[in-house]
Amino acid sequence: MKSALICFTLLLYGASIGSATERELHIGKFSGGDLTGWKEQTIWNAKKTGYSFVPKNGKKALMAKSVNSASGLINRTEIDPKTHPLIAWSWKIDHTVKKGDERIKNGHDFAARLYVVFPRGFFGRTRAIEYVWGNVMHKGEILRSPYSGNVVMIAVDAGEELAGQWTSHIRNYADDYRAAFGEEAPKVGAIAIMTDSDNTHESAVGYYGDISLLTAYKENDSKFKDPKNNGAVPKEQPRKDQQPKDAAPKEPTNGSHLPVTPPPTPPAEVKP
Repeated sequence: MKSALICFTLLLYGASIGSATERELHIGKFSGGDLTGWKEQTIWNAKKTGYSFVPKNGKKALMAKSVNSASGLINRTEIDPKTHPLIAWSWKIDHTVKKGDERIKNGHDFAARLYVVFPRGFFGRTRAIEYVWGNVMHKGEILRSPYSGNVVMIAVDAGEELAGQWTSHIRNYADDYRAAFGEEAPKVGAIAIMTDSDNTHESAVGYYGDISLLTAYKENDSKFKDPKNNGAVPKEQPRKDQQPKDAAPKEPTNGSHLPVTPPPTPPAEVKP
């Protein structure tokens, strides 16, 4: 059994991808079939999830196909949340993981999820905000990972209602971090994605569009207006008053599914 998220070997300091004065930092240029800066990261002895490009409206999208597998893609980079506190992306799933239950270890699989990773000194103190397409979570629900209190899951989509449709999101991850951990967000060390189904031994297919880090929006800023909502800022801007449920100790426990260096001999309950 794998640990709660994906056991990424994370470099504490990545190369910055852009100037603090740039309005938009392009992390994932998937619409152009570009994986520059992204590296595959596998789980110990787990089968690999397949990542490939497929057509999307004359451009491309990154398709992730998991068959009882668990591996992800990680982009190690250094981003200052004070200058670029927003993350924007789009995604789609074929269906949720039928036996998926993000509240328990054996059900902790997702058709689509996106990580914002925050290194904090030693590897064991690394934290992450994990945006997910929930299986049993409700849209907007926030939970601690069943494996570690240092990972907070936020369901920005949930269930089958929008399965098969592209959805787009803008989140203030700095506000989400502050609400989850009660302190200001440190610099981002990596962005990662993963589609997995190894805990439930099922299959899952997710599609990922471009991923960008943005400066904070200003009133009447057309960059952040939603044409389907009469030009309003997207409804899913962060809820500062919502705290994650099932709060666990903030410091990590052994076997956490965090971006940490795996031990030479993993414990029995962690997938080798």
